[in-house]
Amino acid sequence: MSESPARTFPLLPMLGHTKGKRSPVTCALKCDNACASPACNTSSNSYFRDIASAAMSRRAALGFGAAGALAVVLGGNLATAEGAAADGGAGLSAAATAGLTTSKLSFTPIAPVDYTVDEFTVPEGYAWRPIIRWGDPLFNDAPDFDPAALSAEAQARQFGYNNDYSDIIELPGSKGRRAVMFANHEYTNENLMFPAAEAAADPARVRAVARAAQGLTVVELERRNKNQPWSYVKGAPLNRRFLTETEYQLTGPAAGSALLKTVADPSGRRPKGTIGNCSGGTTPWGTILSGEENFQGYFRAPGTSDGDKRYGLKDKQSTFGWELDDPRWDTRNPGYENEANRFGWIVEVDPMDPTSTPKKHTSLGRLKHEGANIQIAANGKAVAYTGDDERFDYLYKFVSKGTFRTGTTVADRELNKTLLHEGDLYVAQFTGDSPVSEITGTGALPSDGSFDGTGRWLPLVVNGASAVAGMTVAEVLVYTRLAADKAGATKMDRCEDVQPNPATGKVYVACTNNSDRGKVGKEGATEINPRNLNRDGHVVEIIEDGGDQTATTFTWNLLLVAGDPAKNTSTYFSGYPADKVSPISCPDNLAFDSVGNLWISTDGAPGVIGYNDGLFKVTLEGPERGKVEQFLSVPRDAETCGPIVHDEERHVFVSVQHPGEEGSYEAPNSYFPDYVPAGSQAKPGQFKGPRPAVVQVYRVD
Repeated sequence: MSESPARTFPLLPMLGHTKGKRSPVTCALKCDNACASPACNTSSNSYFRDIASAAMSRRAALGFGAAGALAVVLGGNLATAEGAAADGGAGLSAAATAGLTTSKLSFTPIAPVDYTVDEFTVPEGYAWRPIIRWGDPLFNDAPDFDPAALSAEAQARQFGYNNDYSDIIELPGSKGRRAVMFANHEYTNENLMFPAAEAAADPARVRAVARAAQGLTVVELERRNKNQPWSYVKGAPLNRRFLTETEYQLTGPAAGSALLKTVADPSGRRPKGTIGNCSGGTTPWGTILSGEENFQGYFRAPGTSDGDKRYGLKDKQSTFGWELDDPRWDTRNPGYENEANRFGWIVEVDPMDPTSTPKKHTSLGRLKHEGANIQIAANGKAVAYTGDDERFDYLYKFVSKGTFRTGTTVADRELNKTLLHEGDLYVAQFTGDSPVSEITGTGALPSDGSFDGTGRWLPLVVNGASAVAGMTVAEVLVYTRLAADKAGATKMDRCEDVQPNPATGKVYVACTNNSDRGKVGKEGATEINPRNLNRDGHVVEIIEDGGDQTATTFTWNLLLVAGDPAKNTSTYFSGYPADKVSPISCPDNLAFDSVGNLWISTDGAPGVIGYNDGLFKVTLEGPERGKVEQFLSVPRDAETCGPIVHDEERHVFVSVQHPGEEGSYEAPNSYFPDYVPAGSQAKPGQFKGPRPAVVQVYRVD
């Protein structure tokens, strides 16, 4: 191992340029200061924003375990494969199909919480507790968490850091008392994990612990009955960590191509590790998808090729400095020129088989994937929507070559697990239907009373052949951004989570923000991006033509234009009175309850809002369409991730990521979730400082 000074941040490029409570530390660690750099997309294509969608809600997915049928619960209601086929892929439960409109998860909205408050706030009548925290031991041989003695060996056997996407899948035959939980670990905050002196004295160990704290986790859960909260099970047979040395299988047409070969893997089919994992989805066959997002910050690269520039790879020390320990993280090293090409994919994990090899699917293209979600179309095709989470990049759709099997045998499930290996890849192009003169950049509605329009899917790979002139199939899939540039895709403003509504089939896209829109040299407002300097974001609703997820055309409208109506006159909530909604900014992850209400978690840059991030319920149908109600608020400096809504059981789950991020080990900004009292010593397994955690909220009556 090479020694180097401990990682510090004497220069934070986003310091003084962030708005509201967005931390410049988040910018440095999570996305390599992407907003301080020129946009990677320098093509002349027109701009749009986030319009994407994944089909089957991750809460309505269905898979099959080796012993038989595995039911994935949607708000406590069972979604079946047969139902998915019968209703065109929505995967509706009987209750949802019957048209229920009232959820059991009733609550009085909380007031917004000031961004300096270090509390996890829930509605009256509800309580919260963590299911699992950073450092909790997963295996019988794992040591208890000890913040004063962190080691890579211990961390590899413990729950990782900065949990993002999560899901909970009940185990068959358990009567709702056993489940398996999946979680991403997107990145690490070493300044909160180690004292500054310790980090300076042993930087190689700090880097090793950070590597072991990232990746993925599968862990079993148990509870006494459906009314009780979950606890994780140490030493359970399905528990598993996925680390930087875990071997993956590349699938699809680009697997084995020269663009993916390295000196360590001349086959070009066996990459190691997954990084920057953000959001994800649960498939109809019961596996988990995870998006490799900000992978560029992990590498040092020449930074001179079109590919390097388009993906933000640069000739500078990487965010985490791992190239000091392993040559593969520096693509300037002979034999490792293609190592960065082996990241930026959609990963698929089978949580029911701890011996399985996880996959990276090249058919879905290489980009900064926020995540992906699957819906089964009426013709049986698996359709995945995925967004490229960067300013002015694109939205994509994948349609499988094979068709979904509705049977319950092991063979059926194994075939379904190959559906993402081959298929067609498209990129989106959007058009507004109002005169350009009516889109003023202020957020004022055009004369027809709504922001809406049409769109089409432009082919990149169809029937196994490249649809992009001058590029092979492998080149299209490895350099998907360059291919989409050539195809003429519409530029967007950072695609975050996309989710289909299992009750209606409509698709919703969280558009976080784009503070660059309208700046000098950047495109101004368009109908689907109606505000210049858009710091608060918006949510898009998409309807595929004919209700067919495989269609190549669609219509769209904006469900809401976010912000605090008390301070921002450019907000819009589908006509619902703006003075009767909870203020909301920077929508990020999405989920649905059993009756089709949308739930939105938020992340950063509230600007004039100045409130902690939270989780919000949005009514989608009827006279209260557009009504926003805040359900919970996370602690200071934290982001709300991975919402799971099991409203039939009156349970909600969120991942609390990077609490107290602007503090330090010596001077914490947050004490979540252990909240060790001032003047007291932490008990064994506790930490007198912030710990990312997956939290459950439940009724107490």
